Amino acid sequence: MSEAVQTGKVSPLLVLSGIGGLYVAQSVIGGITWTGLPAIMRSEGVPLDQIGYVSLIALPWALKFLWSPWVERYRLPPAGKNRSAEIVAIGGLICVVGLFLAGNLSPGEAMPLLGCLTIVAFAASTVDIACDGFAVQSLAKAEHGWGNAAQVGGAYLGSAIGGGLFLFLVGIFGWSWAAWTMTAVLVLLGLPFLLGAARNLPEEARQHVPSLGAALKRLELRRGLLVSAVFVVAQKTAMGMIGPFLVDAGFDVATIGLLNGLGSIFVGLGAALLGGLCVRLWGVRAVLVLSLLIQAAFLALFSFAAFTRLLPESLLVIAAIGSSSGIMAFGFVALYAQFMRWSDPKQAGVDFTLFQCMDALVSIIGGMLAGQVANAFGYGIFFGCAAALAVGAAPAIATAAKPENAVA
Repeated sequence: MSEAVQTGKVSPLLVLSGIGGLYVAQSVIGGITWTGLPAIMRSEGVPLDQIGYVSLIALPWALKFLWSPWVERYRLPPAGKNRSAEIVAIGGLICVVGLFLAGNLSPGEAMPLLGCLTIVAFAASTVDIACDGFAVQSLAKAEHGWGNAAQVGGAYLGSAIGGGLFLFLVGIFGWSWAAWTMTAVLVLLGLPFLLGAARNLPEEARQHVPSLGAALKRLELRRGLLVSAVFVVAQKTAMGMIGPFLVDAGFDVATIGLLNGLGSIFVGLGAALLGGLCVRLWGVRAVLVLSLLIQAAFLALFSFAAFTRLLPESLLVIAAIGSSSGIMAFGFVALYAQFMRWSDPKQAGVDFTLFQCMDALVSIIGGMLAGQVANAFGYGIFFGCAAALAVGAAPAIATAAKPENAVA
């Protein structure tokens, strides 16, 4: 880590506000793409098979580790200033222009629109590589919890803007004006990083050449990939089945959408901030294990409800919001803080990206398998097995994540 950063030329507050804005912006794009766009395309009469192609826009986020070494080599040249701002500016400009052009298309023009948003996703995922690398380098270990609170909390806030506010604007002003408004939001969210966190960075000499090979040679990183896979399977596997379970329990789609929106804005954001505080006070390992055990309790509650149908609707609502928004945000702040600590500051963008891609890959596979198991055996057995999986993962995570002293 650069001495200039450690000695405070970039204040933690500037770093947190800068990366927080970028994380919100990335999730605004995600909310527009994966929450808002399918509903809008369907309202325009786009066939379901074409709407299904929206999922392909996620590919850059799952595959960004492939080009992360080139991004990191440009960001950290052999001599000179850190180029994070240049990557953010160029990638951000592509995102803004791409979303503006998307606003000039009709939602019914499925293929041109999806092509445009895929380019936006590629640019946004590339910006994320630089943003993560900058965060790892610029934040001291004691501040990692707050950095990941900004990341996870920003994701929930951005999803609420992109998936909630965007749809509201489309309903009032139409697709084009809503898309153009979101471009302005992206510009505003990028300014704190460009004008604050990434300004006046020192000149440095660097001997290390970032690469995937250098990352995978490190035992700590390989162990981190395993921890990521285990934690994500235990925490996320059942999340995709909560919505269908609520529908089958008698909740209408509008109510579920409202619960998701409120959960993202209030519960998810609040849990992310609480997670950052708890990581600082108790350390990463304690928060990871606690989040798994609480998640197991929620999943056991769903299993009980599925078998007996005795759980009041109000308690189901609390469990759904607590599980999908609260505990997810709380636990992933700690997981991403651990990713920061396992990332080599000399190539943090590569290392952290590998962890994130493992998260994305396991989430995709786990979600597909979850649907098959729930369909074959029913909700009760499915949620019961998911609860047992979370309990079983807790000691493995406790062993893999090194104990650390709490930071006052």
